[in-house]
Amino acid sequence: MQDSNLPGTELLKTVLEPLLEDFDYWFGRSRHLLETEQLSFMSHQEQSDLLLRVKQAQTELNTAKMLFAATDKQVGLDMTTLAPWHQLVTECWNVGMRFHQEKEKS
Repeated sequence: MQDSNLPGTELLKTVLEPLLEDFDYWFGRSRHLLETEQLSFMSHQEQSDLLLRVKQAQTELNTAKMLFAATDKQVGLDMTTLAPWHQLVTECWNVGMRFHQEKEKS
């Protein structure tokens, strides 16, 4: 369990930095899947729309990471920013799981 007496900057570095890296990893992995595979359970338009949302989230995430770094890790992010990213990652996980299930069937 983390020490709740950590100064604000240390708390941000301990919690937010790894969270941003996780988002970066999952958005990158999802983007690769959406750009390199044709998903049989999604229409071309659905896949394109999801890819567009992932790209937009990556742009937002990169901006947040640059701001975080430029302020010496002293800027946090509001939940209204993080919640849609979390929902998108969850949606991408579901697509990825379904892709692998479909692949195993064939």
